[in-house]
Amino acid sequence: MNFFLILNGKKIRNTMLIVLTAFVTAWFLYIENIARVPVFSSSDGPRAIYKGNQGIALTFNIGWGDEKAEPILDVLEKEGIKSATFFLSGSWAERHQHIVERINKLGYDIGLLGYEYEDYTELSDAKIRQDILKAIDVFKKMNIKTKPILRAPTGNFDTRLVKIADRMGYTVVHWSVDSKDWKNPGVEEIVKNIEKAKKGDIILLHASDSAKQTAVALPIIIQKLNHLKFVTISELIADAKTSSKEIQ
Repeated sequence: MNFFLILNGKKIRNTMLIVLTAFVTAWFLYIENIARVPVFSSSDGPRAIYKGNQGIALTFNIGWGDEKAEPILDVLEKEGIKSATFFLSGSWAERHQHIVERINKLGYDIGLLGYEYEDYTELSDAKIRQDILKAIDVFKKMNIKTKPILRAPTGNFDTRLVKIADRMGYTVVHWSVDSKDWKNPGVEEIVKNIEKAKKGDIILLHASDSAKQTAVALPIIIQKLNHLKFVTISELIADAKTSSKEIQ
């Protein structure tokens, strides 16, 4: 009987040890995962902007392609939209200088989308800085003055990018409304994804060739949102009441 009790005591200790080990392992995995959660911002430090207080911001990412950017500019010009923001990759800009010059001439904000279309969460700090600096150099050579705003090329970023950008004098800009136009879900679906946008929202659109339906959807989007004031990201930031929080 005594042997039986001792044997069960050993089993209990072994079971507890296994449970404790599993708990500790899970905790470390959780902490590691938290460290990679895309970013948060705070009122007393570098921040990522995802929403403003006044107006509504149409933002367009361009990373590649030759065909879709100009039709979108045509729509904006035809609809009388004076304020919009374009995030351009340096590699695309240096191959399409005439389009960049047109965006600039129309008075739209130009922000950085890095140089190459790379996931910043997978790059070292040094590589991120190098990519941003390379993009900055492209626009300097073109004599195009960009705004001190930056968007992660793939949309993925962590606290490192917010801090790196801040040290370089840039603000990271995310979005609060995603059109999902790059999926080409149909004009009606793109409009549906955006039409409920409210004052202060930053809308993500694309002017790369992958977004084949954006130019068609854009006039409808503008009509749906014409009760709001269209603003650039720099105007939205200048309002000084932008929102920043954990970006999912």
